[in-house]
Amino acid sequence: MRDAMIDVDVLIVGSGPVGATCARLLVDQGHLHVLMVDAGPRLTERAGLHVRNLPEEARVAAQVAAQGPTAFRYAVPSMPERAGAAVSGRYRLEHLVRPGTHLPNGERWGELPAAACSTNVGGMGAHWTCACPPPADGEAIGFIPTDEMQAALATARELLQVTAAAYPDTPVSQRLRERLSNAFAEVTSRDRAVQRMPLACSAEHDQRRWSGSDTILGALADEAGRPERFELRHDTACLQLLVRHDRVIGAQLLDRSSGTRYRVDAKTVIVAADALRTPQLLWASGIRPQALGRYLNDQPQVVHAVRLDAEECGITRPGEDATVGVYWVPFDRQHHPFHGQVMQMEACPVALTDEAQANVEHIVAMGWFCCKQDIRAEDRVRFSETEKDFLGMPAMTLEYSLTERDLAQVDKARDLLQRAGKALGQPLGEAPLMLPPGSSLHYQGTTRMGEADDGTSVCDDRGQVWGFRNLFVAGNGVIPTPTACNPTLTSVALAVRACERILQEHTHGHA
Repeated sequence: MRDAMIDVDVLIVGSGPVGATCARLLVDQGHLHVLMVDAGPRLTERAGLHVRNLPEEARVAAQVAAQGPTAFRYAVPSMPERAGAAVSGRYRLEHLVRPGTHLPNGERWGELPAAACSTNVGGMGAHWTCACPPPADGEAIGFIPTDEMQAALATARELLQVTAAAYPDTPVSQRLRERLSNAFAEVTSRDRAVQRMPLACSAEHDQRRWSGSDTILGALADEAGRPERFELRHDTACLQLLVRHDRVIGAQLLDRSSGTRYRVDAKTVIVAADALRTPQLLWASGIRPQALGRYLNDQPQVVHAVRLDAEECGITRPGEDATVGVYWVPFDRQHHPFHGQVMQMEACPVALTDEAQANVEHIVAMGWFCCKQDIRAEDRVRFSETEKDFLGMPAMTLEYSLTERDLAQVDKARDLLQRAGKALGQPLGEAPLMLPPGSSLHYQGTTRMGEADDGTSVCDDRGQVWGFRNLFVAGNGVIPTPTACNPTLTSVALAVRACERILQEHTHGHA
């Protein structure tokens, strides 16, 4: 057994898709000694495997193991039950969480009640829907040169194995896209047409393998195949970064299995612990820039279900289910500032209506993600000086609300879902429903990047924290713009850019 690393070139906190990206690039391209730590357990022998690749019994066990302080199997309420709780404000835990996730402070919720995270090797990348649409004009970060961002997005697609051909393109799926295209003709364009959703997935003989952190890590995901310069420690919480002037010199770690606390020294530190726990670690370490935890940005999510019109959609035989797939109505800043998804039941992350659950034949789920209109400093994560969470870190409270302009967008999304439903068949239920705030799991802005160290951002366009020579933040939290699309592809691309700088600095001996 090789010796555990205590002095490394790079310490990475968090093993989700973004942390995995940093590990892969820095080990492969820089030949650096890299230690990656995650507070949660390793769910599978191959580190970071997506749980959808597991048989049902193993999948359920993995999901429960990822749920931190609420490690039991959740009840699964229907979509109307979740939405009804959002209207009344009377929640139960199962209204707010999905299998494999947990609330940051256990069974407590605040103004963003469904805000959740996963505590496991692979992070949310073990549980996500794998949708990887690219950001459009209006979502893209304006101060990053377009050619640089496009190159980073291309690398991100390769790492995640993104494809639009995860599902077969059947005559039925073509007919569905045609009907959606006709319904949304005035808000789509040739460049941003209704199309098959780009998914992080590989497919062979109609069998899909969903991408997780293991996909990105490659050989690093298997303990036997790792080079000695890389180590992944599960059940290892990072409690504090150790700061000396303008540098982080290491970190205080906790082995959760033994209770042992110890120090690791590092030349560079990357915190990729998710949009809630990355600012939590910085705050616990006394790194508290003015924008830390502020500008919290969620995507209000409105959902509906429809039973397809078999004749109109070209379904010719009883029992035929050639509707598999995920379809995308893209964001358009002027005409359609939303991200629309139409998906078959297998790909839907939440339970639908009771009718749909009882008879899934020819049922599709639809979700429209709204682009928040007002990004405000007062929408924030606040950390306690005295109270601790289940990992012993500062307990967090989320202060968040939707403005009148945000609520107007939600109403528009409802109208668009009605339009989509009528184009495809018979909508189920009376009207589209808004899920409890935080249900998107797409939290952004809490460690946002900016053009200048002016108090409105935490890091620069490469993720380097203002005022520090060797501290980087990565993940959805660095995205500063209002978006409607799934953020994973963007966050992986931004991590690629961070690694370019880290590799350059280590090559020139400046780190």
